[in-house]
Amino acid sequence: MKKVKVYSSQFNYQYGTSIHFPYSIASLFAYAKQNKEIEDNFQFETTFIFRNKLQEYVDRVENPDILLCSCYVWNWEITNELAKKVKEKWPDCMVIFGGPNVPLRYEGDVPIGWMDDSTDSFFKDYPYVDMLVHQEGEYTVKQVFEKFIDDKDYSGINGLETTDYKTPPQMRIMNLDEVPSAYLTNMVWDLVEPVDGVDYIAAWETNRGCPFQCTFCDWGSATKTKVRKWEMDRLFEEIEWFADNKIPYVDVCDANFGIFVERDMELAKKLKSEKEEKGFPGKIRPAWAKISSDKIVPLAKELLDADLLRAVTLAVQSLDPDTLNIIKRKNIKFDKFGELVQKFRKEKIENYTEIIMGLPGETLQSYKHGLEQLMELFPRPVVYVYNCGVFVNAPMNDPHYIKEYDIKSIRSPIYLWHSSIHNRGEYQEWEDIVVGTNTFDLYELKQMYLYGWVTQAFHSMGILEYISKFYNQTYDMKYMDFYDVFVDYCKTHSESIFGKEYKILVDYMDNGYSGGGWDHYDADLASILWPIEEATWLRCLKDSKKLNIEINKFMKFFEKKKKLSTETTVLKDLISFQVFLLMSMDRNEEIKKHFSLWDWKDYFSNDLNKYGDLKIYKNSYYYENKIQEEDTEKWCFQAAWIGRSQGNYKCHPEFLYSSSDTLEEDKDLVLESIKKMTKNMGISSGV
Repeated sequence: MKKVKVYSSQFNYQYGTSIHFPYSIASLFAYAKQNKEIEDNFQFETTFIFRNKLQEYVDRVENPDILLCSCYVWNWEITNELAKKVKEKWPDCMVIFGGPNVPLRYEGDVPIGWMDDSTDSFFKDYPYVDMLVHQEGEYTVKQVFEKFIDDKDYSGINGLETTDYKTPPQMRIMNLDEVPSAYLTNMVWDLVEPVDGVDYIAAWETNRGCPFQCTFCDWGSATKTKVRKWEMDRLFEEIEWFADNKIPYVDVCDANFGIFVERDMELAKKLKSEKEEKGFPGKIRPAWAKISSDKIVPLAKELLDADLLRAVTLAVQSLDPDTLNIIKRKNIKFDKFGELVQKFRKEKIENYTEIIMGLPGETLQSYKHGLEQLMELFPRPVVYVYNCGVFVNAPMNDPHYIKEYDIKSIRSPIYLWHSSIHNRGEYQEWEDIVVGTNTFDLYELKQMYLYGWVTQAFHSMGILEYISKFYNQTYDMKYMDFYDVFVDYCKTHSESIFGKEYKILVDYMDNGYSGGGWDHYDADLASILWPIEEATWLRCLKDSKKLNIEINKFMKFFEKKKKLSTETTVLKDLISFQVFLLMSMDRNEEIKKHFSLWDWKDYFSNDLNKYGDLKIYKNSYYYENKIQEEDTEKWCFQAAWIGRSQGNYKCHPEFLYSSSDTLEEDKDLVLESIKKMTKNMGISSGV
């Protein structure tokens, strides 16, 4: 009997030298091959993953029986192009689509704005697709394969849809140990081809499901579902596999890592043990539990001690109570949040928070107030701000929800920050982003973006952090009042580096919100697409002397605008101190030294709040330069890409030394860690 030839795709983008294994496809095949008939009668070809090889893949397909495609928002267009070309060449090939981007509903206006001139029928709009698999695919795909070598009657299989019928949902896999490991079976290696200079990133599930129901989220269509767990022995073996196979990066796909505290601590200890013994895995990136508690502090510390972790996410998405209610999001209470931040700070665990811009219910005022709260709360603020995406199967894409909150969205080229400019292929991928609701319009959204940029580039990443903190402590000035004046300065001083960056930002926003996309490439920085705030920071830090001069010009404007008369020597010394705290491309010495007239370390570390508390210092401060790199591209990676979440782009006053001898005695391994990570992961290896 001729073997059934199965081709598959799970296209992804490269991040420097790294790309993800086709984990989803490998999991489906590993489960299906438990059936001996499938094992004996099916031939599984390598999975198509590289976007720049589309035509090569099409030419490679010979006498296919099945093409199975794993569909995500970042590969929908290229996957459709592959399916269309294969179907044209081999019309008898059965094309099956599955994955999070396959719409559960497709009628009327659902999904919103899915395609122009829709017929309201998926299979008429996409005639080259024969079957859709909804939600978890292991049971359904295995049964489809079994029927393919039997009577080809798929109508009794749950969880699928064809042009003739849509069957009831497939039951969830309650015992996940039924599904063999894509790694321990080496199925992932069977499905990829060795490519020189390419590292493979592992996606890793320790559980499935999510008990929360945030309306902006579609965690594999698993929101508000029972969390099911894999058995620990299997997970331990997979950790050993990651180490033995020298995997540089593990993307933990749990929706709430840390939700099972004791269990996840065991996993953390095993990861640490393997890393210490074998040097791998390089790094892991968990999506931390939605309601973080101090119980995850020791868990994070365990990973941090083995150099497995960059930072812990304390995501809030919004701080406005009305917005949180609308999006069905429950955050940790803000006072407890502050306590948790302090605990992380005490343990020297870097942490950051995330804000989604453009959520229904948010206003410009509430958004700025939320940023103000974060600046007041975070002693070392690391903030990431994102556009609000509307995913195909998310509750936010429901017509009733959209109508209730008057959600307006645009189709936008997908934003994949830090992805390589190379090997992207010619097919543009798209996403839907919110541009207005009944609480804000496009102009106000652009103002949100502006203040998000200011918060990230100039406060969170430190260019004006301690200058704004000085006015906050000394004059009881709100941070947003300080940055309102900074925005005014940017608008009116186009010749300054800040004014030039503002102009870049305005053009970038106008292009993005008109549907032109969010790719930002600067050939002078690196061959990747940068988040605009990181690119701004990098350009400002090319020349520390010039930055010092530019901040002095702004502060003269600021003092005049606010009718203040801060002593000139104090202000100049403060500005020099602020620039000294930042890593900069023009200063690569191992130990950075700075002479200061005033004791800024004492003033900021102890939150002093009046001039009388500012003591004369007339001495030098020292700290270990975290980024010692002559190559510009490597410097940018280590400072902004790898270093942003870890805080490697700046030093904080409490970590300064008053003697270089003391520093040498107490020197930690930060620099060695950065160099080792970069070596293990490739020059542009993070995600």
